[in-house]
Amino acid sequence: MRPALRPGQRLLVLYGARARPGRIVVARFADGTLAVKRAAERRGSGWWLLSDNAGVGVDSRHRGVVPDADVAGVVRARLWPWPRPL
Repeated sequence: MRPALRPGQRLLVLYGARARPGRIVVARFADGTLAVKRAAERRGSGWWLLSDNAGVGVDSRHRGVVPDADVAGVVRARLWPWPRPL
């Protein structure tokens, strides 16, 4: 799958919004890393997050489930270089 986002793009994030499967979210991994990942599914009291490009990047396959409290918000749109809903 081709990544929906590229480095350097500006995003509109709705902080505090609830994640749903398939949505792109901003989350903090246990080591403090802030990441933009796709919410794949709920697992227990958290989310299994995946990279759109499985061969690149770190996601829940490496770091495990991300608790609900560590999912900061949901990406609503790409603002730059061109507006486009996600």
